[in-house]
Amino acid sequence: MTQVFFYHGAADRIAAACALLCGAYAKKKRMLVFAPDEAVAASLDRLLWTQPALAFVPHGRADSAVADETPILITGNLDSPPQDERLMNLGRDVPPGFARFHSLIEVVGQGEDERLAARDRVKFYRDRGYEIRYFDLADR
Repeated sequence: MTQVFFYHGAADRIAAACALLCGAYAKKKRMLVFAPDEAVAASLDRLLWTQPALAFVPHGRADSAVADETPILITGNLDSPPQDERLMNLGRDVPPGFARFHSLIEVVGQGEDERLAARDRVKFYRDRGYEIRYFDLADR
């Protein structure tokens, strides 16, 4: 069963996602980022080019010619994901087909709309028997 992790209370959700992706890359873990909103995907892409300041996190779009060789991939479509290990959700809704992944990472900001949408997702996962682990990012 998919492990579900909620990182909540982020002052800047995209920056928090970037930090988590940098940590995953440092541990040599591949990650697929579901960002159905193109503005969110573009913001994350830009930030990954500059953070961390003294390093580079290889990333790209899932439909890229070098996707098989890229550890961090961003996509707005989960019809045929390039891997099924880890999925990060930056969308408002439950990602389609999330259950095929070993881990699902949800990143939630402090905005009221984000928190309400996250509560709906928590209820969805909990009602289906998924164990959820929570991490508070408000102090970071």
